[in-house]
Amino acid sequence: MKHKFVDVIPENLEDEVLYISIKYATAIHLCACGCKNEVVTPFSPTDWQFIFDGKTVSLSPSIGNWSFKCQSHYFIKNDEFVFMRRWTNKEIKDGRKKDKKRKSRYFKKARISPLAWLGLK
Repeated sequence: MKHKFVDVIPENLEDEVLYISIKYATAIHLCACGCKNEVVTPFSPTDWQFIFDGKTVSLSPSIGNWSFKCQSHYFIKNDEFVFMRRWTNKEIKDGRKKDKKRKSRYFKKARISPLAWLGLK
């Protein structure tokens, strides 16, 4: 895959391109499985971290498209899709619960609401 730094996400996305907007602290790409679903990965202390090494980009943690029919699961590491095994329904449920708890702890500790952090409140 390749990456493109953009100010604004284009209306039509190309396959195997990760569009990165530093201005809006997010990236978007078409699902790596080929299903054409748009995958949005916001950068924040409770979402994805973005690494640019001067040549390639990586996102962490993995991307689990549990709401899509494909339920694809992969990392983006050094401009490559690295596919992972599909999670069970129990793993998806447990992962969502863990993510919600982690976000709640973060915002409670930071003493700021998620909406305020996003500048929406």
